[in-house]
Formats: sequence, structure tokens, C-alpha cells
Amino acid sequence: MDLFSLPRLGVVVPPENPTAEPEFNHLLGTAMNVYTSRFPVTPGVGLRAMLETYNEVLPALLGSFGALRLDAVVVACSASHYLLGPEGDRAFCDALSERAGCPVRSSTQAILTACEGLGVTRLTLVSPYQPWLTDTSRAFWERAGLTVDQVVLVPARPGTAGPDAGGAAHFDPYVVTTGTILRHIRERELPADTALLFTGTGMGTLAALAELVRQEPRRTLLTSNLASAWWARRVAGVTDGARHPLLRRLERASVRR
Repeated sequence: MDLFSLPRLGVVVPPENPTAEPEFNHLLGTAMNVYTSRFPVTPGVGLRAMLETYNEVLPALLGSFGALRLDAVVVACSASHYLLGPEGDRAFCDALSERAGCPVRSSTQAILTACEGLGVTRLTLVSPYQPWLTDTSRAFWERAGLTVDQVVLVPARPGTAGPDAGGAAHFDPYVVTTGTILRHIRERELPADTALLFTGTGMGTLAALAELVRQEPRRTLLTSNLASAWWARRVAGVTDGARHPLLRRLERASVRR
């Protein structure tokens, strides 16, 4: 195998995201080479302002790949694209594609493409986000024509009641554990026909998904990174069967459509 003849995927990630590159590399294996660029650090600003900054700098940030030829680019930050709404997100990605000279998609657009390819119309949203951002995410999917059956919030640490307790739940996608994800899902009774969508590129999900596949082999499972890897293989023309079982499962389901 000629390593440098493989299709090339560019991935843009938030600076503190510890999850996107490892998951892309595990999912894609030797099918594609992955190259990354990171959004700038934004000290002293709130979450919403940080996400808006990401959208503002993204066109110029794509230039950080220089003359490196890329076959596709994934913007691995779902939250910033929720702010744009489905139509705004699609138009933004189209403009970025023209600028970059190759297909560029946000993880949110990759998920919508996967839902279309799989015939998914109903979602249960599994979210590690703060409630306001979870609400923004839900509105995004509903405006895109999907039905959100319910939302499973996955805080990194639960809230505690009482005058001397810690108070509100703490949300941080980067430190959510596999056990926390599985516990919150098991606490819910999920409709049989709802797909599970784990939003956010920074929440590690592969181990949780492997366990859920064993428990419910027929349920559709989607994540920001899984859908993005699936999209990247398709748009780059990768024809060899996926080696990672989660990606292989997704590809087989889309072929049956």
C-alpha cells in the first residue's frame, strides 16, 4: 500500500477537543489520511460568542491547509453550525466548498445526509450540551424536517440539591464517560423506531455504541463523527468495505436503502 496515495480528509476541530482525531482515525483506519487544523483559542469569552467566532474565522482557517490537496473537509464542530440553522448551514458549507476547491461539510450536514441515506425520520437526541444549546440543536433537527421524539441530557456531573450542595448539573462533552452515556440511556424507555443521535464531536461515543449494538442490534445509531466519516468515504470515492464495525454497519444499512 502506498500510504501517500490514499484519499485525504481535512478535519477542523475546536482547540480542546480530545476526541475527533482519535475517532476519525479509528473509524477510517487505512482508508484515508486525516489532516487537522484547529480553531483559535478564545480566552475569556462565553460559549455562544466562542461558537460565533468559529463561524467567523472558518473561511480563513481553511487556508491553513495551504496548498495541501484535500479530497474532502469535515468541520468537526456541531455546536457552531446549530446556530446557523439547516439552510444557513448548507449555504455556508457550499460557499466553503467553492473556496476550498473540494467538498466541505459540517458534521451537522453529514448527519442530515446520513439520515437521508438511511431513511431516518425520527430521532432521540443524546446531548452533552448545556440546556440552551441542546434546545438549539433540537430546533435545528426539527427545522430540517426530522421528528425529535425525546432528548436525553448527558451532563458530565449531575446536579445536587440542598443548600450546601453543588447545585446545577455540569455540562462538558469532553469529559463525559462511556458509563455516564449508557446509564442515562438505560434510564429511558425509547420508542422502537427512533434512531439515537449522539450530538457533538467531542463526546467519546465508540465504546458506548459498541455496547448498544449488542443490546439493540436493529436500532440506528448515529454520531457526529460516525456520520462524518461515512460521508467522507462516500465523497472521496472510497470503495473498499469499511473495517470498523460501526462504520461497516452504517454503510450496509445505507446500501439496503
